[in-house]
Amino acid sequence: MGLKLTSESAFRRMVDLVLATSKADDTFVSLSDSESATLRFANNQVVQHVSVHEPSVTVRAAFGRQAGSATTNRLDRNSLVQTVRQAERIARLTPEDPEYLSPLGKQEYLEVPAFRSSTAAAAPLDLARRAGNAVDRCAERELTGAGIVSTTVSAGGVAASTGLFAYDQSTEAEFSLTATATGGDASGWAFNTHRDIEALGVAARVASAVEKAVRSGEPRELPPGHYPVILEPAAVAGVFGPLLFALDAKSYHRGNSALSGKLNTEIVDPRLTIRTDPGHADLMGRKFDMNGLPTRPQSWVDRGALKQLYYDRFTAREHGVEPSSRPSAPILTVEAPLVPTLEELIAGTKRAVLITNFWYIRSVDPADLTLTGMTRDGTFLVEDGRIVHAVRNFRFHDSPLRCFRQIDAATPPLESVTMERGKMLLPAVRLPDFHLSSVTRF
Repeated sequence: MGLKLTSESAFRRMVDLVLATSKADDTFVSLSDSESATLRFANNQVVQHVSVHEPSVTVRAAFGRQAGSATTNRLDRNSLVQTVRQAERIARLTPEDPEYLSPLGKQEYLEVPAFRSSTAAAAPLDLARRAGNAVDRCAERELTGAGIVSTTVSAGGVAASTGLFAYDQSTEAEFSLTATATGGDASGWAFNTHRDIEALGVAARVASAVEKAVRSGEPRELPPGHYPVILEPAAVAGVFGPLLFALDAKSYHRGNSALSGKLNTEIVDPRLTIRTDPGHADLMGRKFDMNGLPTRPQSWVDRGALKQLYYDRFTAREHGVEPSSRPSAPILTVEAPLVPTLEELIAGTKRAVLITNFWYIRSVDPADLTLTGMTRDGTFLVEDGRIVHAVRNFRFHDSPLRCFRQIDAATPPLESVTMERGKMLLPAVRLPDFHLSSVTRF
């Protein structure tokens, strides 16, 4: 893969054409080009293999504060010229945007290791081999396996009439498996994404999903209430992820953020630190954001205290600070003696509900970040250091600002990705109090 992708030199030629053609005061160009291959399996057999090439160029033209944009997936000269003209027509008809700012000028970028040749070179048989591992293990345990193995090679770029230019190429590999027992009342799940297809850890994740499905049979019902819980990293992502969105400075200064007035004050357990590192080899960072702003390592919560907000360019100018890219490639650490593995965390637990994952997470009260959602794909009762039986799934109502006020124990950061959250490095944690508000019917 990758042979059809727009190269840096080709993107420069497109930019030169667009800028020479444009009559606008400001012109901004963005490129998104990707080739992906996806192998799907279900009912313990491969059901589909699809390859897709998706190129597109977006042109944003601005006359004063009137801005309009147009997108094309045809990258020939005539199509690009027509796209410029369409963006200009839209801009002339658009009301002025009071928050419009001219594009950034020339920027300096960190190098981010976003491309892996192993992923770019993966062939359909490579995907099938990894899917075969999952299918065979499920069949051996009389389970039904479904999931995907996919690879994507991407090129992205931004440029503007102000001298801005940035371009990079990246790769992404993905594996997921849902293993289901006959009757559908027991399931196990695993999911990972990585720049390097060889780093997906397919065998270990298949083993975990299969074991959870086997153990999830004949779940017993526990009454709803407040429980000590062990959250696996995917479950931590579900509850903790919305806190990253709450770091928006615009909402903070308008007073409609759950964090308003809490800068430099403790908002979670004082041993907890949240930082982002776009250059981390196990994460999915890029060297620039969609506007061309450079990304960099940042610390948002330091030892429990809120230390930084995300400032878009307009809000940053309003408050006289430097703009920052949105939090991406997050890492959550706990500065305390750590339990090396999830298994040892379970072994050291007197009694708790072990939760693999949450799904269908929605906001209940933005004022305090209260969320709701349901447990999924492996919920168990732990007693005296061992899993004693599966339990019926719960709905929860809780806020990361409440349930993460105290952490009893944690592992080092582990890879975590879910259908609702991007890739993060998060620990498995034991929390003393989590609100499981009702029991579901499955």
